[in-house]
Amino acid sequence: MAQPHKTDTTSLPENAYGELAPGETYRPVMPDTPAPREVTPYSVTFGILMAVVFSAAAAYLGLRVGQVFEAAIPIAIIAVGVGNLTGRRNMLGQNVIIQSIGASSGVVVAGAIFTLPALYILGLEAQFYQIFLSSLFGGMLGILLLIPFRKYFVRDMHGKLPFPEATATTEVLVSGEKKGNQAKLLAVSGLVGGVYDFIISTFGWCTEEISTRMTGWGEALADKMKVVFKINTGAAVLGLGYIVGLRYAAYICAGSFTVWFVLIPFLSHFADGQTLAVGEGITMLLRDMTPEMIFKNYARHIGIGGIAMAGVIGIVRSSNIIRQALGLAVTELRGRRAGAETAERTQRDIPMKLILSVLIAVLATTFIFFRFGLLDNWLHAGIAIAIVFVISFLFTTVAANAIAIVGTNPVSGMTLMTLILSSLILVSAGLSGTAGMTAALIIGGVVCTALAMAGAFISDLKIGYWLGSTPAKQEGWKFLGTAVSAATVAGVMMVLNKTYGFTGDGALVAPQANAMAAVIKPLMEGGATPWLLYFAGAALALVLTMIGVPALAFALGMFIPLELNAPLLVGGLVSWYVGSRSRNAETNKTRRERGTLIASGFIAGGALMGVVSALLKYFGADWFATEWNGTTGAEVLSLAMYILLIAYFVRDSLRDSARKNNGS
Repeated sequence: MAQPHKTDTTSLPENAYGELAPGETYRPVMPDTPAPREVTPYSVTFGILMAVVFSAAAAYLGLRVGQVFEAAIPIAIIAVGVGNLTGRRNMLGQNVIIQSIGASSGVVVAGAIFTLPALYILGLEAQFYQIFLSSLFGGMLGILLLIPFRKYFVRDMHGKLPFPEATATTEVLVSGEKKGNQAKLLAVSGLVGGVYDFIISTFGWCTEEISTRMTGWGEALADKMKVVFKINTGAAVLGLGYIVGLRYAAYICAGSFTVWFVLIPFLSHFADGQTLAVGEGITMLLRDMTPEMIFKNYARHIGIGGIAMAGVIGIVRSSNIIRQALGLAVTELRGRRAGAETAERTQRDIPMKLILSVLIAVLATTFIFFRFGLLDNWLHAGIAIAIVFVISFLFTTVAANAIAIVGTNPVSGMTLMTLILSSLILVSAGLSGTAGMTAALIIGGVVCTALAMAGAFISDLKIGYWLGSTPAKQEGWKFLGTAVSAATVAGVMMVLNKTYGFTGDGALVAPQANAMAAVIKPLMEGGATPWLLYFAGAALALVLTMIGVPALAFALGMFIPLELNAPLLVGGLVSWYVGSRSRNAETNKTRRERGTLIASGFIAGGALMGVVSALLKYFGADWFATEWNGTTGAEVLSLAMYILLIAYFVRDSLRDSARKNNGS
């Protein structure tokens, strides 16, 4: 019989982030009984409001710069702040529901804006119902396909995966119940990180990234040898690297360094004077391209191939988990509950029987949407639904694993592979031209949203696991957040298209959608596809797996730009340094925990102020020092400020433990 534990909603248990010893169990912050208040009119209404507001903000920012911010953290901060200002007590359970419903916004937005604006870019029309239904059905599929894997990722893999975004959000939510030094530390570090990132993005006094081009020798190295090093100087990304840790950060950066310091110079040297066109619109000779252009047009495709193969390997390795989930479904369909009624509240999911029933209904409705709202051929509609289900099902675990490792979902890479496969299959079935492009992009939108939802929802469920929420309630109300976000993003996308457009002067750049459009047009109308590069990436992933290197982490590094990978390594090194300076294991543990709070503050503050900066720009604020920001002086200042930020991070992580040791 499980022993009751003392209720303490102001701190996480000591074994929250570490691996469990044999026989050890994790007891969440909120006890199994009595059940906390979770779903209330307040939490549902607040969650819906957050979903609407952040869907609109994320859609604009994503289409403007190509980056969709993680909405869970700023929503958690707002939920905690409003609860404290209004004097509400014991809000932890309700705040989890608020952030879970509201966080659907960034996920659904990513699924939509990465693909569907390509319809406008290609001169095609997208109706409201097409954007809304593709986002809605994709989000629902992501939820339904992930639920059977919840226990594996959040419970069985406890302490083995870092879950950086979930860690930061959890620390924010717990801080709402605190009144002591930990809450103060989180608030101060959040203020430091938020102000630091706000100054960079809003005023431009420091550059957002620095590179070796700031020196004369670095510029010559980039031009002649195509070698350049870049690093994002934001506080949020630095904090993310700390939580990811040195081990996974090293794997990710190994992939990135392989691309930027081996493959790009290699391609430039041995293909000098050749165009090697692999996509529409590439006319520049390779010798005239910058390292960034070579990465975008060639080397990144190797990363896409690596991600795809790493996904296949992950599917094979997860076959036992998949079989267990299917076995549970069969058991419940036969009428046996498999102990669901006796499960602890904190381990109770939506019944598998209901999941399968809703899944079948969603697939059937999606098929009807494809047949009567997109295609006028039963065979093509059948092919479309088969593509959506198979790819979404197989790559759900890949998306969840990527989020659990690094906090970044390579959904655009997986969607690109989906578009390529869909286009090839549809063309072979006799569908091409504009009708084929429309169909492939809508299919890609559904898959993209499904994988984005699966990846992000595992973070929500991990937060709930740490804090003691009821999984079934999180899962059920996530559907509402998805529906609200899908409707909002459809309306916002159509308004932005009419206001700014996605092509021409002053248009929103929509970089992912432009990439999708460039890939799909030659496939549907006949053109070159970089199969050799995809194959090279797939072969590399196989080799890495054979020698014991995590292929997905390595391939993520090859796909994600260098400037976003390098700060992960810096943060990982800070984590290693902070947690290894003392010979006393308890002191090292205390320092690592303090560093985790500071890192969470950096992430939370940076994310929240990123939203504020985006809103200011949306309403016309133009305070950015454009002329200064492009100078070497701005980069030098940025480097100096980044070093000071790291020094503050290290010093503050060591401060309390050092004081304690001196006084003992």
